[in-house]
Amino acid sequence: QVQVAESGGGLVQPGGPLRLSCAASGIIRSFAAMAWYRQAPGKSRELVAAINSAGIPNYADSVKGRFTISRDNAKNTVTLQMSSLKPEDTAIYYCKVVGWNADTYWGQGTQVTVSS
Repeated sequence: QVQVAESGGGLVQPGGPLRLSCAASGIIRSFAAMAWYRQAPGKSRELVAAINSAGIPNYADSVKGRFTISRDNAKNTVTLQMSSLKPEDTAIYYCKVVGWNADTYWGQGTQVTVSS
């Protein structure tokens, strides 16, 4: 049974940084892909950043240059370092991991609020 748990959300002022972490457990080998999504109130869930097993990242245009995704294959963790945060970054952030058999697992989400 794969379990995915996010941590690191909270309240931050505009322009500030925040770091999100996600740990996936219950599997021996690393995941094919790991990603962060977010969902703001009244909006659909959207991809923020993803990273494949080779460590190649992919970002949404809205976060390019501000967010950095990284992963540790040995620990099955993925981190999202966010900087220059804007009020429009406010959302619930979800971690998603994809196994080599294409099985997908989601975390419960962590709230990020950008406000003065």
